[in-house]
Amino acid sequence: MTGAPDRQAGNGVPPSAAPRANTLRLKKLNLPADQRRALLRALVTEVRAKAVRKHVDHIITLAKNGSLHARRQALAFVYDAELVKSIFEQAPLRYKDRQGGYTRVTALPTLRRGDAAEMATIELV
Repeated sequence: MTGAPDRQAGNGVPPSAAPRANTLRLKKLNLPADQRRALLRALVTEVRAKAVRKHVDHIITLAKNGSLHARRQALAFVYDAELVKSIFEQAPLRYKDRQGGYTRVTALPTLRRGDAAEMATIELV
């Protein structure tokens, strides 16, 4: 080595000056992607409800768009084709005047036995 400054491989930008474009946009819940998706489908705690709220709002936004591409994007997350069909039929009529915030997370007054996790429900507005 000739004393050249450390550089990130390939682009010549020091690691400290690299842009932060790919920041974390949703909680990983300390799980791999496939397990995280399965967990979000069976949500019960307040943390999980808040994590799944973003996905539900996005699927309803896709339903309001109504294109074939949007339908396929929804099918990538929701595996039930009949449910996607129902969402794409009802959501544009129900939420035509609303620009976002289609869901509400409501904390339940009781804690889960065993680990005292805060429980919540997610509901459509």
